[in-house]
Amino acid sequence: MPLPLIAVFHDLPDPRATTANSRHALIDILTIAVCAIIGGANSWEQIAEYGRRKEPFFRRFLTLGNGIPSHDTFYRLFTRLRPAAFAERFGAWMAAACDGTGLTPIAIDGKSARRAKRADAATGCLHVVSAWAVTNRLTLGQVVVPDGTNEIGVIPELLRTLDLAGAIVTIDAAGCQTENARLIREGEGHYLLAVKGNQPTLQAAVGAVFARADAAGYDGVRFDHHTTTEVGHGRREERSVSVIYDPVGLPPEWPDAAAVVSVLRERTANGVGTTTVHYYLSSHAGTAEAMGAFLRGHWGIESMHWVLDVAFREDESRTTDLNAGANLAMLRRVAVSLLKRVKAKGSIETRRLMAAWDDDFLLKVLQAIPALPSA
Repeated sequence: MPLPLIAVFHDLPDPRATTANSRHALIDILTIAVCAIIGGANSWEQIAEYGRRKEPFFRRFLTLGNGIPSHDTFYRLFTRLRPAAFAERFGAWMAAACDGTGLTPIAIDGKSARRAKRADAATGCLHVVSAWAVTNRLTLGQVVVPDGTNEIGVIPELLRTLDLAGAIVTIDAAGCQTENARLIREGEGHYLLAVKGNQPTLQAAVGAVFARADAAGYDGVRFDHHTTTEVGHGRREERSVSVIYDPVGLPPEWPDAAAVVSVLRERTANGVGTTTVHYYLSSHAGTAEAMGAFLRGHWGIESMHWVLDVAFREDESRTTDLNAGANLAMLRRVAVSLLKRVKAKGSIETRRLMAAWDDDFLLKVLQAIPALPSA
């Protein structure tokens, strides 16, 4: 059975095309690297060693005209490979599994590899912004934050790579920018953006919408409200989601603003209570229950970040080259997506070990995403 993974790379430009000493096929290098990361490798040396130990397995699918590449070969290739093209091919593969009904929730958020120090980076280290299909638990794309910039500058680049038709995109306050809202609407998607102090005029306007509605007892206001309560582990949390439709008084530059959302969270733990209020702006006039679900689902990307640090030790990665670091980060995110989707018992760490020990299980993991449709 052919690996659908191989088809992902068939039109990926080879950055070594101008050199005369390319001893290993691009598809061979990339396929081994993906499988190695799934199977527990966390460094270039471990990727090469995985390839050597699994050479009989890889010869079932790859040419391997000159055997398994060295760790230096893997590293050099990934320093030259254009991260945007690499991420785009994986994103298209992942998107093939995102069939469903209703709006498709896509969460966008950033994460740092804290030991991959970069003196010129705004965060001081390698920082990657990813798009996560919440329901399908798949990484749809990523961009790396260039030195001297921050997340705000790269989110539009990421949005331009995504198929946003029928999606609702959630972004935290750093991404609450009119350009992002415009790009999402132009892509036939909806936005749901956190509103905080980095947009003081918008924050004041949204707060005023709710203040006027409260003062009027919501008389004549089209709105919806939904409350949930969670109790466990000595904690009690009540979340009250309120949505006001067709809000008046918002800055005119926000395209197709259809609703504003307030989330009141009252939390009690060990006898101590805290209350917080968060505001959101959306082009989607959904129910309060649905909007609350979209907002809670956004933090599924944080679960993915936690897995990257715990199971893949991403925070310990010391790969500082921008291209190599971004490409290695994409490999990890692909591995998380595949390992989460495969039907098997055990944690992600356990599944990585199973993929290393059992070739049949590795094949099952790789088949978790359907093959790309023929052109």
